[in-house]
Amino acid sequence: MTAFKTLDDLGDVTGKVALVRVDLNLPMKDGLVTDETRIRASLPTIVDLAAKGAKVLLLAHFGRPKGERVSTMSLSLVVGAVEKALGKEIMFVPEVSGPVVEQSVGILRPGDVAILENTRFWKGEEKNDPEFAKAIAEVGDFYVNDAFSAAHRAHATTEGLAHLLPAYAGRSMQAELEALDAALGNPEKPVAAVVGGAKVSSKLDVLKHLVGQVDHLIIGGGMANTFLAAKGVDVGKSLCEHDLTGTASEILETADKAGCTVHLPYEVVVSKEFAANPPSLRTCNVHEVAADEMILDVGPSAVEALADVLKTCRTLVWNGPMGAFETEPFDAATVALAKTAAALTSEGSLTSVAGGGDTVAALNHAGVAADFSYISTAGGAFLEWMEGKELPGVAALSS
Repeated sequence: MTAFKTLDDLGDVTGKVALVRVDLNLPMKDGLVTDETRIRASLPTIVDLAAKGAKVLLLAHFGRPKGERVSTMSLSLVVGAVEKALGKEIMFVPEVSGPVVEQSVGILRPGDVAILENTRFWKGEEKNDPEFAKAIAEVGDFYVNDAFSAAHRAHATTEGLAHLLPAYAGRSMQAELEALDAALGNPEKPVAAVVGGAKVSSKLDVLKHLVGQVDHLIIGGGMANTFLAAKGVDVGKSLCEHDLTGTASEILETADKAGCTVHLPYEVVVSKEFAANPPSLRTCNVHEVAADEMILDVGPSAVEALADVLKTCRTLVWNGPMGAFETEPFDAATVALAKTAAALTSEGSLTSVAGGGDTVAALNHAGVAADFSYISTAGGAFLEWMEGKELPGVAALSS
């Protein structure tokens, strides 16, 4: 793993100004924050810096205002939720640089926290404009990046600032990078990856990268149908990208050469309609799918065999559900396999790292999210990391 500095490497920062990039792109309804996960993720960093006596200026984006001031995307809307989580008052500053920010810094006492306005109100943010980054950096003494979820973007506050000020990884960023390193950077072998979801097309790069990295690749969800079709299986009316069967065959060949075992469902749960508990529901061998049926989940015997695979592994990376988990009973395979992974993690034989929106929802649904070694709430950044790409926000911390 590339070396980067953490908050433990900070000297005396009393009265110093910390520019801290966090993720406050929060879900809202009727002007209220509906999920505080991202606020809670940044609390250890904010609390740590405030306790050390720094003046903490939080930088974040909110929505896609495309370089314009949009009142419904002002970060002033999330101040109340952050104050509540932090248990102290926070100053809101309607700018990100210039005299208003300088005056605000003058008013702040050591240990105080302020939120600056939505960085995307300025075009320079997404363009990673050096002048824009320089203007923000003028008030800061050091920079902390605690937003892994935005680390795959080279923006002024995610990448540019790291080159202008002493740069450190915040607690959330540090935890994420250490977990990812344990999962694919320098993992304990054998390594298994579970990749599910609807379409192969959205995870092509992930699959291509993983076959060279892991010992077992477990493919579930709609994308498994494309691989089954590539092997000559008639998948009936199932969701399947028939135009990608050639690519699927290539991935299987690459896996074979790399010594990676690809696990596809041999027993499936099918139905003539996609609805909760449909009358036409049945479990069958994958070669017995009728022309008017669709595959909607992995069958119980196949899941048991996959559980046995996990028992031989030391590391697991999970992205995407095994079936159409939002609709019962097509959540059964995802829940069963997730429970096995959680139990193996709890007993200390498996390091399990999961990420991606659907994945987090599926593991919460299975009631096992807390038992995994690490769950990443970053969507795009987690996927790009699984593709083996360098993330600009992370690379900048180690330069």
